[in-house]
Amino acid sequence: MAGKTSEKSAKAAKTADAKPVLLSGGNPQIAKGDGDAPVQAYIAAMPGWKRDIGRRLDALIVRTVTGVRKAVKWNSPFYGVEDQGGWFLSFHCFTKYVKVTFFRGTSLHPLPPGESEHREVRYLDIHEGDLDEVQLAAWIKQASQLPGERL
Repeated sequence: MAGKTSEKSAKAAKTADAKPVLLSGGNPQIAKGDGDAPVQAYIAAMPGWKRDIGRRLDALIVRTVTGVRKAVKWNSPFYGVEDQGGWFLSFHCFTKYVKVTFFRGTSLHPLPPGESEHREVRYLDIHEGDLDEVQLAAWIKQASQLPGERL
């Protein structure tokens, strides 16, 4: 019995130490979960220059939105405001950029540049060395004040 327990503990430790799998486009495969820890695990697993973008996005969101709530769902970080009832923003790694999703993006001024098949969604693709924090902070603030998307 003790041998089986030791084997299980060793497997659990090995799994915990294992680096997350990178899916197509280099997006980290992170187990879904609520709170800052899974979001930080996702950011830590982002490849190359995208990790810095993830850190900067997360820091900008935390600075801009008091009491922001975080989660990882569908291998992407999500950000919301408790009083708004859902999520206002998410991001995801692709091969050449990080895509920021504004769930109520058609209500933002000026409109984020990326169109979507979804009626209210707008996107911002951030390429290496291409992060306008001033405009992004303005969109984050606006988005956080809109009703959240329930997913």
